[in-house]
Amino acid sequence: MSAESIFERREPVRKPGWRKALPWIVGVVVVGAIVGFVGYRYSNTGHSTATPLLNKPAKDVSKVPPNVKLTPGATAVARRFIETAVARKNLPTAYRLVTEQIRQGQSLKEWNTGNIAVIPYPVDQIKYAPMKIDFSYPREALIEVALLPKQGATVKGQLFQMDLVKRGDKWLVNGWTPRSSPPVPSDNNSGS
Repeated sequence: MSAESIFERREPVRKPGWRKALPWIVGVVVVGAIVGFVGYRYSNTGHSTATPLLNKPAKDVSKVPPNVKLTPGATAVARRFIETAVARKNLPTAYRLVTEQIRQGQSLKEWNTGNIAVIPYPVDQIKYAPMKIDFSYPREALIEVALLPKQGATVKGQLFQMDLVKRGDKWLVNGWTPRSSPPVPSDNNSGS
């Protein structure tokens, strides 16, 4: 082989157009696949809060605690509350017998005015005040109190519900509501 033949001028080889663009096409496809994967994998940063479906029965937490005997301390607080808050006598003592639900943000000074969230009753006209326990749990009780007037009193008897709660080792009154139905008119009052 001669030296001229090695250095002889050859015509460049022409590649088809698609072969020239092939490395660019492969590069764009690879970059697109990487961007698509990253976008799919990391676009949602939240976590699912859906409850998984199980065939196990749900844990029942709605059981009512067992009734216990109402302590003498709770009964004493109930009676003292009627003698003070309901009667509007010795209001500083009554203030210490109730929860914030009844105080409604009142200071002791405001409470002592007697304008409090407790339905009053003329206690000096009561002959009996029997109590019936609706329920009594270790830290809460609901009792019904019948305020029955003396013979010849100017007021009618009234039935109240009292909610008692135990905070620490002390019973407090948490609610005092009348338990009565509104009067229903009879045919005698209808004027026809």
